Formats: sequence, structure tokens, C-alpha cells
Amino acid sequence: MGTLNKVALGRLRSTLQSHIDEGRIPGAVAVVALGGHVEMFEALGRRDPAARPRMTGDAIFRIYSMTKPLVSLATLMLAEEGRLQLGDPVSLYLPEFANQKVAVETGKGAVRLQPAERDATVHDLLRHTAGLTYEFLGNSAAQQRYTEVGIDRRSRTNAQFCKVLAALPLAKQPGTCWEYSRATDVLGAVVEVASGRPLGAFLQERIFAPLGMVDTAFAVPQAQWKRIAEPFAKDPDTGLATNMLDPRKVPRFESGGGGLMSTAADYVRFLQLMRNMGTLDGQRIVSRKTVEWMTADHLGATPTHGDLMLPGYTFGLGFAVRKSVGLGPQPGSPGQYYWSGIGGTSFFVDPAEDLFALLLTQAPGQRIYFRNLFRSLVYAALD
Repeated sequence: MGTLNKVALGRLRSTLQSHIDEGRIPGAVAVVALGGHVEMFEALGRRDPAARPRMTGDAIFRIYSMTKPLVSLATLMLAEEGRLQLGDPVSLYLPEFANQKVAVETGKGAVRLQPAERDATVHDLLRHTAGLTYEFLGNSAAQQRYTEVGIDRRSRTNAQFCKVLAALPLAKQPGTCWEYSRATDVLGAVVEVASGRPLGAFLQERIFAPLGMVDTAFAVPQAQWKRIAEPFAKDPDTGLATNMLDPRKVPRFESGGGGLMSTAADYVRFLQLMRNMGTLDGQRIVSRKTVEWMTADHLGATPTHGDLMLPGYTFGLGFAVRKSVGLGPQPGSPGQYYWSGIGGTSFFVDPAEDLFALLLTQAPGQRIYFRNLFRSLVYAALD
């Protein structure tokens, strides 16, 4: 195992601070750990640029799609207990997903509905090959239908969300293509059926409480509202209003794909669990083989759609997974895995270097720049 260069860690801090001083992001919490030991835990800038309190290490962030690895872990815990199998069709748990149709665009705005060649499986949900999509990633016929029905409404329960979604056409034939999608939202409903518990309750009982993730939930209790990290009211690059989830409202829709709020300390507990191959503080949450399975290549030669999958990467069960030292736009090792959230949060774990790192900020428009910058600066600190 290497060591971390203190001068380079200082440069990481000063670079983030310079961007805060320039008004690119309001504030951030940055964590770097090597060998399971946290070497850097910095709170920089402002927690709320309007009220101007300083950022604190216990600030609560909207982590959006960093919810996905946690819900994926919950699914695999149920698989370990024999309560579901990845080869099961989704329709075994949610019958409305049987016999779906695929939207095939035939030109000049015409769309033909083609029967799905097979039902999507739980495995498809975990690796985003279920034929689903996200409405904000394009303007295909399927994506337009998602928008028309307001698929992002938080007023529906998970079960109600699935009934609306299942009635819409698929974007792709199941199993034929990786496309980032609302699959993990459906997975959250599968967890509810397989466990017999609401998603939030299952996550709390089986993951958050055992790991000591005391501030992670689908809403922030009123006593903790003062700790919520906020974005700029307007995007500093476009001048457009910044719209994010309201953590103060308890949603009926517990989005497995993007609904959680969390803190740096809480998410570090999850990353430590993953780094330790399924154990934390002497308690085993999930087996070593399941962690290996989650962070392996689950796409093989399956093509990917869109530009979210970086060159040199594939997808596992809840994470993007690096395949080679080259091709990727930042340094890394084969076996590194990561994911991020649309609000500006990101993490990665590099088992080869025994390294993990986490950046939390609330800057949706700047998320890709700072995810890439942070990763490059962390690797630059490795001796």
C-alpha cells in the first residue's frame, strides 16, 4: 500500500477552496481514506450561500443517485437470504411488468409498439439493462411518455409509481443494452415486496442502523433542518434557477434511485463496509463473495447507450467498474468502482490502492467537472 502526499492533499484542499472563492460551488465536504484510515476530512465554504453559515462536517446533502448502491446492497442481502434471485423476472414481484411493449420509432414521429422478447429480471434492474430509461436524458418516444405522466412525482407510493411506469413502453428490449434508468426505483419496490417492509424501513433496519448511519433517510427531521446543505439559488454558469429535492418534505415516493439524504460521516461508513468486503466493526452485513459480485463486470459485450458510461468502464450491480488502467479520463486501477449523484455528490473505491474518497457538494450544473477534478487530485496525492 502507498502513502498519501501531504503537499498534494493540501493542493486538493486549496484547489477546492479556490473554486469556492470564485463562486463556482457554495461549499463542499471532502474525504480521502487510505488503508481504511481517513486521512482527510475537510469542510469548506458555506453550507447555505443565502444564510452564509460555514460548511460543517455534519452537513446533510441530497445524495440523489448515490442512493442506488445502497438499494442494490439491500437487494443482494435479500438474495443471500433466499428471498429473491437475480434471475427472477421482475413480474414475479410486480405483476404489472409482465408482457411489456417496446417503443420502436419508425420515422416522422411514428412509433410502433413491439412485444418485449422477454421480461426484465432483477439482474436487469441492478445493471440497468431492463429496457427502462430516464426522462431527462433525451427526447425519445419512451422518454416523452415518462415526462407526460410526471413519472418523477413524489406524491405516489413506490407501488403506485411502478404501476404507472409499467404501463409505459420500454425504451429498449430487456437485456440488449445498458441504459441509465429508473430501474433502481423499481428495485426499491421489489425490495418492499420481497422483504414485506417499506423501503425506507428496510434500509434503516438492515443497513443504516447496523452501520451507524444516523442521518441517512428519505427526509430530514425538522430538528436537523439547520444542517441541510443548499445550492446557489441560480446556477453560476447558466443563471438559471437551481431546482433540487426539498429534504424537509416527507415523500410518499421513497426513490430507490435517488431519494436519500446523507452526510459524509454516514456515507463513509458504507464505503468502509465495502472496503472491508462486507464487515464493519466486527459485524458482517453481507458476504465477501457478494461484495466481489457487486463490483464485477456484469455487462460483458453488452453495448451501452449515452455518454454516462466513461471509456474504460463497465457496470456491476449498483456501481460503474473500471476495466483497465488506460482509456478512462482520470487515473485509476482495474477494479475501481464508483457512482455519483446529480446534485453534485460522488465517491470512488479503489481496492488495488486500498483507497476510497468522497466529495459532497450541492452544485448540479458543475457536478461532472468537480467529480473529475476531485478524482484526479486524489490520485495525484498517492506516493
